[in-house]
Amino acid sequence: MTLVYSTDVGRIKPEETKPQREKGDGIVRIQRQTKGRKGKGVSIISGLDLDDAPLKLLAAELKKVCGCGGSFKDGTIEIQGDARDKIKAHLEKKGFTVKLAGG
Repeated sequence: MTLVYSTDVGRIKPEETKPQREKGDGIVRIQRQTKGRKGKGVSIISGLDLDDAPLKLLAAELKKVCGCGGSFKDGTIEIQGDARDKIKAHLEKKGFTVKLAGG
């Protein structure tokens, strides 16, 4: 098999790009979720229009405010337990528009 060069096309294999996260509508949503966690609840914060580095810092800040653990995954912050009221108060103090979503 021989290579054939052509000038009318670009690269043979297109470069793979990371899928872009959907940017929210400016409203931060906080919901409580227990699915797949053996009945333990977590507060999930989504809709933040921040890059990964500031989002990780905000996650660490929220964990300190709530006094519990948590994680940062795929543009959302998960805080252990039902701390939606504390999270909402802290985010509103920082200037975000916050809604409590779900049950």
